[in-house]
Amino acid sequence: MMRRLAYLLVPLLLGAAGCTATAEEPAVRPSATRAERPSPFTDCAALTVAPASASPAPGSPGKEQLPDLTLNCFTGGAPVKVRDIKGPAVINVWASWCLPCRKELPAFQRLSERADGRFQVLGVNTRDSRGGAQSIGEDFGVGFPMLLDQGDAFQRALERNAFPLTVLVDADGRIRHIDATGALDDARLATLVRTHLGIPA
Repeated sequence: MMRRLAYLLVPLLLGAAGCTATAEEPAVRPSATRAERPSPFTDCAALTVAPASASPAPGSPGKEQLPDLTLNCFTGGAPVKVRDIKGPAVINVWASWCLPCRKELPAFQRLSERADGRFQVLGVNTRDSRGGAQSIGEDFGVGFPMLLDQGDAFQRALERNAFPLTVLVDADGRIRHIDATGALDDARLATLVRTHLGIPA
C-alpha cells in the first residue's frame, strides 16, 4: 500500500516542482531582449561647422562642389545638406556587406582620431541596412559622424559606382580628389590627405 502511494505521489511532486520553478522564473519579453542599442557614431551637427584651422588647400582649384543633396544622420536630428558640410573633409562611402569597406574602416577611424580639429572625417553609409551599419560600427569601434544614403544618390551625383569610395573636400567645399582604388590603409590615407588637402595626417 505504501509502495503504491509512493508511485502516485512521485509524479505529483515532480509536476509541482516543475510548476514552481517555472512560476519563479521571470517572464522574458521580446522587447526586453532587443533593447535599443546606442549608436556608435557621433552626431552630425558639427559637420556644417568649419574645422578650427581650415584654410584653402594649395594648388589648382577643386573640381566641383559637393552634391546638392540632403541626407539623414544615423543618430537622428536634423537632416544634413551635403553641400553645407565644411571642409577640409574626408568622406568615406561604404556599406557593411562590402569587404574592402570593412577592411579600411579602422584606418578611417584612426584618421579621425588624428584629425585633431584640422579636418573632418565622416561616412556615407549607402545601399545598406541600419542594423548592418550599426553592427559594423560597433565591431570596429567606428565613432565618426555617419550619414545615411539608403539608395545611392551620393554616388550617382558623383557619377561613381565603386565601393569603397573616398572623397577629399577642401576648405572651400570643393572636391579635390575621389579615390576608388580599393581598401585604403593608414599610410595611403595620410598621403591622400597631405597631397590633396595640404594637411599632414
